[in-house]
Amino acid sequence: MRIGLMTDTFLPVVDGVGRVVVAYANTLPTLGHQVTVSAPMYDTGHRGGYPFELVEYTGFRVPTTPQYKTGAASMDAHYKKRMDMIGLDLVHAHSPFAAGREALRLSRQRCIPMVSTFHSKYYEDFLKVTRSETISRALLSNIISHYEKCDEVWTVSQSSAQVLREYGFKGPVQVVTNGTQQRQTTQQAVDAVSARFDLGSLPMLLFVGQLNWKKNILRILEAAAKLRQDGGGFRLVLAGQGPDEAAIIKKAGDLGLSDQLVMTGMIGDTATLDALYRRADLFVFPSLYDTFSLVIREAAAMGTPSVAVSGSSAAECIQHEVNGFLCQDSADSLYQAIRAALDNPERAREIGEQARRTIPVPWEEVIKDAAARYENLVERFVCKPRARHRRYQRKINKAK
Repeated sequence: MRIGLMTDTFLPVVDGVGRVVVAYANTLPTLGHQVTVSAPMYDTGHRGGYPFELVEYTGFRVPTTPQYKTGAASMDAHYKKRMDMIGLDLVHAHSPFAAGREALRLSRQRCIPMVSTFHSKYYEDFLKVTRSETISRALLSNIISHYEKCDEVWTVSQSSAQVLREYGFKGPVQVVTNGTQQRQTTQQAVDAVSARFDLGSLPMLLFVGQLNWKKNILRILEAAAKLRQDGGGFRLVLAGQGPDEAAIIKKAGDLGLSDQLVMTGMIGDTATLDALYRRADLFVFPSLYDTFSLVIREAAAMGTPSVAVSGSSAAECIQHEVNGFLCQDSADSLYQAIRAALDNPERAREIGEQARRTIPVPWEEVIKDAAARYENLVERFVCKPRARHRRYQRKINKAK
């Protein structure tokens, strides 16, 4: 098959959705499929060696999150000319925004099926920016309208499917989970990150993700402040960047955590990130926002247990004190879970090993399932030609 992946985030941005698209783009060709990625223009550096075609359109920074870009693919003539040269059997949108609009354009133009994956809790994002429930719900109705136009809608977890239902989507939903790349790290790499970030031999708590209050980072800081009061030394490492970075640093200082806090910035190097996962005694991820947690699975692949809030999407893969730790959404409950892990490091290592065995699912298995779903959709898709499709076919036939 010839598959188009439409995304708003891609290399070198390493947020969750971007990494999912990278995994699809790298794995599908190993199964014999041709892949084209459509994304706003990022500085991807040297492009040689990719097993997929990357077609970029002019992008501009998103004001509230400057590390991200967006754009209008249909307004970029050079992009459209390149895309017209590429045959596609199916398009898969990983966002209802610019990527979703481009996927819909190509689907209607070429009369091919469109899949779209629901990745995020968009209402919370809208509410934070607009501070208006009325405006946020109006924007949310546009999001639901996008999914209603799709031939198939996927979510990454059962709980995210429930969120989509709560938003008002009434159509069928397929749960297609995400995978984890199986990798190894070395003690030398772990020692190198310990030296680089001055971690020493102290117990280490790790968070990886966007530095945004919506990730429930306040709970981490409050729990760490309680841990500091116990008098034992530790390091709290926050790896990532985001709009609330300065506020998080200030709050940590107010709580007396300046000596314990380590801010790494965005880490684009996979080997460094893996070494941090491996170095950590506990991965701390109390997010109530995320519909799926790649980072918990990446930590598990390195044998590091995680703590998450019971009932959250991120916690779906965790059994308490079997392959991880669960807590309630309170500073005291999170502190107690952290304390339990640090007080019994041997037991925590056993739980981490169980996490390694039970939580990560190889991307190859996930993508094989996704490819089978693609093929099934293409086989049963019934094209309803539109004027735009007929014009496109005349253009293609003329070019031949």
